[in-house]
Amino acid sequence: MPKLRLLPLLIASALTAPLAATASPADPNPSDPRSHEKTLAEITVTASPLAEAGEQMIQPTLVLVGAALEDQRRATLGETVERLPGVQSANFGPNVGRPIIRGLDGARVQVTSGGLATLDVSTVSVDHAVTIEPFLAEQIEVLKGPATVLFGSGAIGGVVNVVDGRIATQPVEGVTGRAEIGGNTIDSSSVALAKVAVGNGRFALTADAARRDGDDFRSPFGGRIENTAMTRSAGALGLSFTGANGYAGVAVSRFDNRYGIPFVADDDDAEAPERALRGIAKGGEGKAVALDMTQRRTEARVGWRGLGPLDSLEGSLVRSDYEHVEIELEDNSIGTRFVNDAYEGRLVGEFAAFGAWRSAIGIAFGERDFLALGDEAFVPPARASEFGLFALLTADYDPWKVEIGGRLDRVDSELKDRSLGQRHDPGNLSLGVSRALAPGWRVNLNLDRAQRAPSLEELFSNGPHAATASFEVGDPSLGLEAAQHAETGLHYEADTFSASLNLYRTRFDDFIYLQDTGEFFEESAPALANKGPDDELPIRQWVQADARFSGFELQASTKIMDNANGGLRLRGFADGVRGRLSQGGNLPRIAPGRFGLGFEWTQGAWRASLDGSRYLKQDRVAVDETPTAGFNRLDAHISYALSGAGAEWEIYADVRNLTDAAGFSHTSFLKDVAPLPGRGVGFGIRAFF
Repeated sequence: MPKLRLLPLLIASALTAPLAATASPADPNPSDPRSHEKTLAEITVTASPLAEAGEQMIQPTLVLVGAALEDQRRATLGETVERLPGVQSANFGPNVGRPIIRGLDGARVQVTSGGLATLDVSTVSVDHAVTIEPFLAEQIEVLKGPATVLFGSGAIGGVVNVVDGRIATQPVEGVTGRAEIGGNTIDSSSVALAKVAVGNGRFALTADAARRDGDDFRSPFGGRIENTAMTRSAGALGLSFTGANGYAGVAVSRFDNRYGIPFVADDDDAEAPERALRGIAKGGEGKAVALDMTQRRTEARVGWRGLGPLDSLEGSLVRSDYEHVEIELEDNSIGTRFVNDAYEGRLVGEFAAFGAWRSAIGIAFGERDFLALGDEAFVPPARASEFGLFALLTADYDPWKVEIGGRLDRVDSELKDRSLGQRHDPGNLSLGVSRALAPGWRVNLNLDRAQRAPSLEELFSNGPHAATASFEVGDPSLGLEAAQHAETGLHYEADTFSASLNLYRTRFDDFIYLQDTGEFFEESAPALANKGPDDELPIRQWVQADARFSGFELQASTKIMDNANGGLRLRGFADGVRGRLSQGGNLPRIAPGRFGLGFEWTQGAWRASLDGSRYLKQDRVAVDETPTAGFNRLDAHISYALSGAGAEWEIYADVRNLTDAAGFSHTSFLKDVAPLPGRGVGFGIRAFF
């Protein structure tokens, strides 16, 4: 048996990321799945106001696009990007997954759609899902490290930007699109989607729709994890005008998502832990809860080119109506209702080049009106608004490249009754320098001074919170969180081999985190997982203290065969992050280190890959936090492309967790009771036209 447990490690040396998304060939055209000969240097990163190519970005940037994105799509955004170096997922069961970047998540990682915030409540609580359907994404961009210059204080840890193409900014001729149907045995799920764009070179109509259904997923211990079924639908309509000097467009979309939260029973008998591992225990006084969310989103974009001293001027505005209810399934009653009405806008002007210098100046603004009513209304009704002014300058003095950025924000947060409120003025500065060395070699240096205003939940929480199994208490006197970030990177790129190494360190002054006070609050209404004596909830307080984060990311890809038997590429990576308080002690739920190897083979219309993974144990834990054992993963993929009926087709199959290995996510609040999914076989067919 011990030999079998080591099988994934022996086969693939464990843990792989899809390096085709960053260094090896990828395809920026989603309508052509079989083209794998374009590099990151040709992929425009839309999150940058200067629309730079990926290889030109000084800030560490990863892009999932084309075949790499198709292979990595999962049910949640966090799960879709978690195999990228430095990125993991903060899951709360299989239907909730928010990205973690270098150990930072929640209010420190901004999730955007087309450069604008999702405007959901996924940062308020770890059991709230992001309102993005990954299967409708055309490109996913991950900016690692402080991205506050571009996206404000909520991006002090990084940004995940999803490009959906719902508003056409370039002329569309004829009809293009894609469609897919598929399924997976792990939860008997099915997915169907369609995206289409129709245009005459000036006007374009876009439409997309997706539907996903799944049952309770299968545990690697056998049985099913109770109350993890889900039903999700998303769709949009967009209308655009494109001309010689610009574009204008509007899109309306709707996102509906109903999913269960893994059921943790309040059961003290001796068999409860064992039954929890095998598929969360039934019985006791536990409550099964499902979330039912709806978001209606209206977005407008406009852009002009050649306006005197401006090369371009682009504006965008989004309005969101978001609501979700938390349903207690025992009697189908509504326990809590969350409402978030919000808007956000940006206006960015890029100036004509002045010698080697390019520059952009912009403003960003937004407001959210938050309301929670019911059993889990641990944050009172509150309002937050933000206004920011930012500038970005870049110069290319071959072999040197320099990038300088700055931003000033004003953030107002207050209770709706105006009994409490705060105003914060975060300021952010960044400097990036890159130098080309010998052919193919490049070294980068990034220095950032970033500040973050506390979120509404950090300021005003005051009540029982089921997702964290505690009574949360905010602090309205919290000040700005400040980060001093330094990073260096060494990169090599050639036809048959590429590699990169990034080392970083971030010093946080007044880092905001949830601290266990050691006291308990009597609470008999909700049945929560981590109660104290006599059914009391542990009291956790949002506090500030200095903290340190340091880590590394290493990745490489090489072509080891290219002949009549096909092309074979070997790829691998390793990453790790350490987060701790300056006065001593570890921070909770810090992602464990990982490493791995993988192979990708292509021959004609065939493509196959085998990826092994190793998640290391995490025993550097915070007070009252349990360690998490390491585990192995092995994933396989095969696809076949063909043409016919006016479309390009791709038939695919995936086997995830091939050896049915048991693993627990250290970043999850449910890590001690809800395992990651067991073996699952995914399959489907795609069409590109």
